[in-house]
Amino acid sequence: MNIQVSPSPIPNSNTVSLTSMLDRDDYLTGLLNQVIATKTEGWLQELRQSAANWVRHSIIPTTREEEWRFTDLSSLRKVQFNVETVNYASLQFDILPEAANSRLVFVNGVFAPELSAVSDLPDGIVVSNLAGLSAVEQEGVRQYLAQAEGAQEVFTALNTAGITDAAVVWVKKNVVVETPIHLVFISVAGETATISQPRCLVVAESGSQVTLVEEYTNRRGAESAEEGVYLTNAVTEVWVGDNAQVSHTRVEREGAEAFHIGKTAIAQARDSRYTCHAITLGAKLSRHNLEILQTGEQTQTTLNGLTVISGKQLSDTHSAIALNYPHGTSDQLHKCIVGDRAHAVFNGKVFVPKLAQLTNAAQLNRNLLLSSKARVDTKPQLEITADNVKCAHGATVSQLEDDEIFYLQSRGIDENDARKLLINAFAAEVINKIPVSSLREILLNTVNNLKSLTNE
Repeated sequence: MNIQVSPSPIPNSNTVSLTSMLDRDDYLTGLLNQVIATKTEGWLQELRQSAANWVRHSIIPTTREEEWRFTDLSSLRKVQFNVETVNYASLQFDILPEAANSRLVFVNGVFAPELSAVSDLPDGIVVSNLAGLSAVEQEGVRQYLAQAEGAQEVFTALNTAGITDAAVVWVKKNVVVETPIHLVFISVAGETATISQPRCLVVAESGSQVTLVEEYTNRRGAESAEEGVYLTNAVTEVWVGDNAQVSHTRVEREGAEAFHIGKTAIAQARDSRYTCHAITLGAKLSRHNLEILQTGEQTQTTLNGLTVISGKQLSDTHSAIALNYPHGTSDQLHKCIVGDRAHAVFNGKVFVPKLAQLTNAAQLNRNLLLSSKARVDTKPQLEITADNVKCAHGATVSQLEDDEIFYLQSRGIDENDARKLLINAFAAEVINKIPVSSLREILLNTVNNLKSLTNE
């Protein structure tokens, strides 16, 4: 068992490695050439060109960098990825009953209108792909797309350089949307390894409320290797206006041979409330960067995360919460269930500068290791310069207790079922907080049916 709890100085999360033109990263340049869009006129082309110029002077991170020291991307660099479109008419995916007529579907990053349905939406909300917006609506998008902090991070810039379309959810002022919005991004590998770059923009104007489900999946689910090797490089930006409320569930269920790199960037204005439920189940290698920027006083931020991995999976979650104004509240719980030889990484930063007096921030990472060769590296971090705050953080690492298993066996439950009950109870603390009941049921069943978790 390998456990590391390491409080170390907080690195600069905005630092990006640059190279000279002579030493540029040829592999990254090859990826850029694959994803870069055909030149067009207008603001979107300017945005893409600016990002592409940054990528050309950047490198893919290595384990020598503090932010990536536990996540080795050398296996990614061995694969030559191509952009490939597919015939998606026969694709199957989970349709949530609550969002049966409020979903957008993208296949390999391309909007699939035949699989989408947006007829059950009230006035005051726009749910569309970028290309389907009016000229006036696109002008509004221009003010927000790729404007979040961290836009120059290498994978974020690569995504921006290749933007051709995006999922857009725009909720007007004081509009309350009762129906969940389901954004589905399906990846399908072709004859060669493929790359897709989903992009999502959510704008909740002042006083509005919306529930969002963002799902990344392949055709056959998290334990199937039949769909081959592919890379999903996803970026989502969420802008939460004054006194607005956004409930956001992010589910990653990629294929077993997939690579998944995701960025979620949130900007919270005064009195806003943002909740994120981030569930990671799939992919050979996954990385999720979750970044919260407070732009006004009295915000409430709730982050619930669950990672369930086995085999030789590697899953890395990096979060950063910048509480820049007074009276902010943040509450973060991230749980990892790690089986076989899998490796989970959690790095959670909370920044509380001197201006952010009367901040209340709590962070807890709980880890459950199911085998002697499972590994977790956890590093909760607080950087506080304000002197009138209430902040706490911590991490725990444990295994299934023999006496708990024995107790259940004494009640007539066999050992395998006893282990399942304990694992499911550990996961349910996060899953049961998801506001969409059908999705809760799907995820609980998925965890319950992961046989690799109950076999050491």
